[in-house]
Amino acid sequence: MTQTKLADLYHGYIDCLNRQDWAHLGDFVHADVTYNATLVGLAGYRAMLERDFREIPDLVFRIQLLVVDPPTIASRLNFDVSPRGEFLGLPINGKRVVFDENVFYEVIDGKFAHVWSVIDKAAIERQV
Repeated sequence: MTQTKLADLYHGYIDCLNRQDWAHLGDFVHADVTYNATLVGLAGYRAMLERDFREIPDLVFRIQLLVVDPPTIASRLNFDVSPRGEFLGLPINGKRVVFDENVFYEVIDGKFAHVWSVIDKAAIERQV
């Protein structure tokens, strides 16, 4: 897959997430996807995302930085959200927090097969 096609795939994936178009998540995510080196499969990955949207009603994925080196993507996502209750073990309870997530993806057979995510929890802690 070329850099351009891979970047387009990623933009389509982020759009799919932001629309919560779970019926089309499998167009982007591999059936045997791993998340932080744990096999979660497409159903587990979808359940994780659905939970995120339930716990963070104003969740929007914003691409801040995108680096494409086929078959790998590195992205820095930015969030400006108000999670309900606890978030990452922190008592957010509806307070607005701004933070970034660094995510790396490996594409196999045209879909995201391996996802590694690191959330800037320290940035959230400074705001609580």
